[in-house]
Amino acid sequence: MGVPREADESPVGAVGRVTVPIPADGPGEVLVPVRGGSEAFAAWADRPIARHALVMVVEHTSARSVVVVPFPES
Repeated sequence: MGVPREADESPVGAVGRVTVPIPADGPGEVLVPVRGGSEAFAAWADRPIARHALVMVVEHTSARSVVVVPFPES
């Protein structure tokens, strides 16, 4: 019997890309690398974020929803 590895399955801390713009009053969508692939999540943010912007997941609110913040590019 294996030990659950929730940390390996959580998108928190992952850097993804916005695929549907995130408006101020509702969700958009982000593509995030998790579990060896990429998955789409409904994404919420405290401000609008444009399509193609890089974001970092800061909270996993449900199985298919996350909260993101802009990710600064270096």
